[in-house]
Amino acid sequence: MTIASSRPPSRLPVGSAEGVRTKPRTGRAGAGENRGDGRLAAVFIAPALLGFVVFLLWPTLRGIYLSFTRFNLLTPAEWVGLDNYTRMVQDPIFWDSLTVTVEYVIINIGVQTVSALAIAVLLQRLTQSALLRGIVLTPYLMSNVVAGIVWLWILDTQLGIGNEIIAAVGADRIPFLADETWAIPTIALINVWRHVGYTALLLFAGLQAIPGDMYEAARVDGASEWRMFWRITMPLLRPVLAVVLIMTVIGSFQVFDTVAVTTGGGPANATNVLQFYIYGAAFGRFQFGYASAMSVALLVVLSAITVIQYRLTRAGQSDLG
Repeated sequence: MTIASSRPPSRLPVGSAEGVRTKPRTGRAGAGENRGDGRLAAVFIAPALLGFVVFLLWPTLRGIYLSFTRFNLLTPAEWVGLDNYTRMVQDPIFWDSLTVTVEYVIINIGVQTVSALAIAVLLQRLTQSALLRGIVLTPYLMSNVVAGIVWLWILDTQLGIGNEIIAAVGADRIPFLADETWAIPTIALINVWRHVGYTALLLFAGLQAIPGDMYEAARVDGASEWRMFWRITMPLLRPVLAVVLIMTVIGSFQVFDTVAVTTGGGPANATNVLQFYIYGAAFGRFQFGYASAMSVALLVVLSAITVIQYRLTRAGQSDLG
């Protein structure tokens, strides 16, 4: 016969038994930690947010407002409604400047993209030397103004070393920056020289994300380098290439400083790009309302081009599954 013990069973704390998980504590302590993280995040975000508001958001809103006014800094802004936009549509110089800008963008984007892609592929396929990548990036470390002045000296018709070499081989000297036919292509190629290294490194970073075993498998199947480029490299590089194209198109439409230090919009307005014309209207003739209207028009054009590019190139989608 078994006699039951009179001692009551021991009570273990909830969650102390083996295999039983304790629930994480929630309450005031957790909420306080979250609030502390939020305050810390706000401290780090505040400088960038302040810069965005002061140097981007407020000038944009102010410019949109001024585009509906007549303003010359000497008198208060006078509301004129759509008069500035009507004038812009009827202004032949505005349309000529837009045409010149589009010509520059086409040359710059076409040459820069092809050259940068070729350099990136060569860096990825032949060598990945950090020294070589630094050499490729060197022109980008130079400001646009300095690059423009240097090439202005090199391409000078009488004393430039570029024309001296042309004359030495028996050819006629070329007025690269003084001829209506040569001026815009020359400015475009100057900016290609400066930016192509940076663009190439962006594409090189995209190439690094492509798995190497895809190329190995293609080689086993007997694929040539050219076939691998079109069947593997280009499809998988498309999202990065799309973003790079969007960035370079936006930057190309905003070309100003190279034109300002080399041709000043000449000869005969052959290099009077839109940004230079806007600058002249604002700070040369003090027509800030009209200049703001053209700036808003440029903003609308760039926004539309960006949306179209993003959709056509499927920049948000990747073929790398």
